Amino acid sequence: MPLILLAGYPSSGKTYRSQQLCEYLAKKIASSDDPRVRRLKVHHIDDQSVGLSRDVYASAKTEKDARATCSSAIKRSLNQDTIVIADGMNYIKGFRYQLYCEAKAMQTPNCVLHVGTPVDKCRELNNAALEAGTGGYDADVFENLVFRFEEPNGMSRWDAPLFTLPFDDDEPPCDAIWEAMVGSDGKAKVVRQNAATVLKPASEQNYLYELDKATSDVISAISVWQQDHPGEGGSEVAIPNAELKVTLPVTAPSLPQLQRLRRQFIGLNRQHTLSKSRILDLFIDYLNDSFQR
Repeated sequence: MPLILLAGYPSSGKTYRSQQLCEYLAKKIASSDDPRVRRLKVHHIDDQSVGLSRDVYASAKTEKDARATCSSAIKRSLNQDTIVIADGMNYIKGFRYQLYCEAKAMQTPNCVLHVGTPVDKCRELNNAALEAGTGGYDADVFENLVFRFEEPNGMSRWDAPLFTLPFDDDEPPCDAIWEAMVGSDGKAKVVRQNAATVLKPASEQNYLYELDKATSDVISAISVWQQDHPGEGGSEVAIPNAELKVTLPVTAPSLPQLQRLRRQFIGLNRQHTLSKSRILDLFIDYLNDSFQR
């Protein structure tokens, strides 16, 4: 059943909102006469439930390990009878994409609930928690996490459907989330697997080499096109041996930006077994989605 990701700045109230959502879902399931709904369970996952403290965000190494721990816990919990609420900042776009792929591989829908508390209010709440000794992030860690937060975008398929919850709202949009994820008749929408989201061992010979070379070929083709068309944006770039075209944003991306997206894609697809032509089209699709932000 569905995966519901919470996203927001540190100390934005995500845990409180996730508890509200858990209570709503539990009541909704208990009050239903539909056996398909009554069999559902709600599973809440946050840093504390998987044994992580807020100290993990103080260094890149421990933070990376923490994301892997959370991802594994979420993956283990996904099944047809469980609504998984992933309570965390989930502030990295690539991490949300990875979890979107995990949900799609299980043929279950997902959504993102963005707790839209303003950063100044988050800073105030964080400082109050530190002073009271009830939690909070160290000031340097807090500012670093705020700086690196990649706000969800409903135009990206891994962030859709996107529900934004203003700080002043009393409750999350629970009815809308239930309708989108479970449906009024208790039937979740059908999610089909595809080659981009089915994780299989990388058994193809020289797969990692092909993954590296294919993505490099795309970046090279874009760079050559930009050299021939300086300052032009919003155009389509044909890629040799690929069916799709790269649609550039109005502000042409720099080479470092392209390389960063390439590294993210490689990191997310190391375990797939795809032909080179399929890698090209998937990478182009990934770039086009990223450029829509």
